[in-house]
Amino acid sequence: MFFSRQFATAALLTLSAALPAVAQEGSLTIAIGFGPTAEVPDPRAGYNGWMSNQTGVTETLMGIDYDLTLYPRLAESIAQDTPTTWRVTLREGVQFHDGTPLTADAVVASIAAVSDESHPGHNARVSKLLDLASLSAEGDRVVIFETNSRNAAFPWSLSEPGLAIVGAPSDGFPINATGPYVFKEAVPEQLYRAEANLDYRLGTPGLEEVRVVVAGDPASSALAFEAGEVDMVINYPETDFERIQSTGALGFSAPTARLYFYTLNAASGPMANPLIRKAVSKAIDREGIVTAALSGVGGVPAGTVFPTGLGWAADIAPSYDPAGAEALLAEAGAVKQGGRWMLDGAPLEIDIVTYASRAALPPTAELTQAFLSAIGVSSTIRVGEWGAGNDAIAAGEADMFLQAWVTTPQGDPGAVLETLLKSDGGSNSGKYSNAALDSLLEKGRLTFEQAAREAIYDEVQEIIAAEAALIPVFHVSQVNVAKPGLTGYAVHPTETYWITHETKFAE
Repeated sequence: MFFSRQFATAALLTLSAALPAVAQEGSLTIAIGFGPTAEVPDPRAGYNGWMSNQTGVTETLMGIDYDLTLYPRLAESIAQDTPTTWRVTLREGVQFHDGTPLTADAVVASIAAVSDESHPGHNARVSKLLDLASLSAEGDRVVIFETNSRNAAFPWSLSEPGLAIVGAPSDGFPINATGPYVFKEAVPEQLYRAEANLDYRLGTPGLEEVRVVVAGDPASSALAFEAGEVDMVINYPETDFERIQSTGALGFSAPTARLYFYTLNAASGPMANPLIRKAVSKAIDREGIVTAALSGVGGVPAGTVFPTGLGWAADIAPSYDPAGAEALLAEAGAVKQGGRWMLDGAPLEIDIVTYASRAALPPTAELTQAFLSAIGVSSTIRVGEWGAGNDAIAAGEADMFLQAWVTTPQGDPGAVLETLLKSDGGSNSGKYSNAALDSLLEKGRLTFEQAAREAIYDEVQEIIAAEAALIPVFHVSQVNVAKPGLTGYAVHPTETYWITHETKFAE
């Protein structure tokens, strides 16, 4: 289902309510496809921390640089005292936006809220990442973390945007953080606005204001950019990327760890059979999808979960084999009649769901439908919101859910795999379960030696491929555009960093 220009124009009318008539001098207005969830979106709750981290409002104890290397951020250092004890020493001279100092007690209070079910900052997903037995302050600058078990990914977890360090809120500073920009206001699903923190420890920010406005789809963001109503678009439509640069716009494109993939209903329906899952995977021409849906500029075909060049990728090549797909269908007990595959006396039909906030999703689903039809498998497509697709898979009302995730948001491979595919994973909506995979994922957390961890996660990816536990389609390069003169910005491989104090428009 491709979106018409008339649809995009209608969506732009909604977007315009959050926009200035023209982009404002001294400010950076960014259009994206998602927005804040509350008037004061606690950065520890849900995925609110992504936007506050991206806009330079909040900071974490650790950070991930552009080659996916972990580095101390608000921390000065991190050390492991025992297999389950970590000592984090804080930087000196850091202040919250209200002028109060960053102390170990403040860090303890901020992080403790994540595990407190009665606190607005509660986040079960992040709490599970940490797996804390205790958390305490040692003097003003040292925080002691005690985990319930050995956790090799623990230092990386401290870069999770949901572990934003915030101080006590007030009317003037409802999100009292430490970054180069100060939160000012949010309109749910419409606007997020921050102003420069003139006392930022690393220097005066290059912008007076950062505004994030929400577009219902990438096409309306593109129209707002061409109308001069926004200065930048994150996730610009790939098919228009070459043309927009010819108008003088700045183009930013770089590989990221974001994977477009299908979550599969492994509990019921045809995709509960691993032979049919593997058949569907073999029927998909990933190279064709990259060329058609991304105009050749946005990504590379995926044979496994992690992208080559950004670490952790196993040596598993994409497989396009229509004849092999049909052989697997026959092995699964399907029978081809009149050019269409039948299963248990009824046509084999696969229900696909996806969402529209990323331009490449609907056409990728349509191309998948065409590739399945080419081997005699019928399918339907429904395009809605992300939550609706996730709910449909979880309820057994759909067979395949096309979505896009950053697979190493903290630089470590374990967290997303555990969330998506472990039997008790928080986002395992397809209910896939494999005891051997569960055991390996647990082993990956408990193993500290890098070479041994790489071998474990290679084996994990081999199981995923052999079982078609999920179907990877392509790894995407994020494609963004901005008006001329923007400096101090580059696409980050985890997509969780946008604005620093050095981001500005050249004189």
